[in-house]
Amino acid sequence: MKKSLFLYLSILAVLFAVFTYSFLGSEVKFEQERYKKITTKLRDSINLLTTKLADANYFSLEKNENAQNYFDSGSAEKMIQYEKLIPVVTEKLLDLNANPKGNPYTGQDQIGANKFIINKVKVLNHRWIIADFSDGDIWGEVLLKYFVNEDESISFEVNQSLLYQKQK
Repeated sequence: MKKSLFLYLSILAVLFAVFTYSFLGSEVKFEQERYKKITTKLRDSINLLTTKLADANYFSLEKNENAQNYFDSGSAEKMIQYEKLIPVVTEKLLDLNANPKGNPYTGQDQIGANKFIINKVKVLNHRWIIADFSDGDIWGEVLLKYFVNEDESISFEVNQSLLYQKQK
């Protein structure tokens, strides 16, 4: 009786070990496949976002070699580094928001109680800037020309400005 009990317990232990090994082996394989699928999906998402970002930045001074070469005069002293130019141009344009009548480069006169100020600036190339502006109630966009003068000052010129219809 004791021998048969040990035999049954041994067989039961071996079966339990085989089923446990089989279950854990399939669980590991399942997790590995799941990890592979998630990793592939994440890589695809990263590639898609990278492509979208490259498309979004297509019109930018940072990505436009022809516009960058415009600032290369051949002389090391006169060469303008576009990496340093972009923040300077942006800062100069945003500094004009302090004007009591609003930023003069929105291309719009003050309509209500609030003045128009520029909120966001994107330097498109060696000549153009697009900017978003508002008075807190009315929004618009402006296309500007900018020039780096001989004395390294920056000047701006409104090319086109538009206001969006006020939302009701």
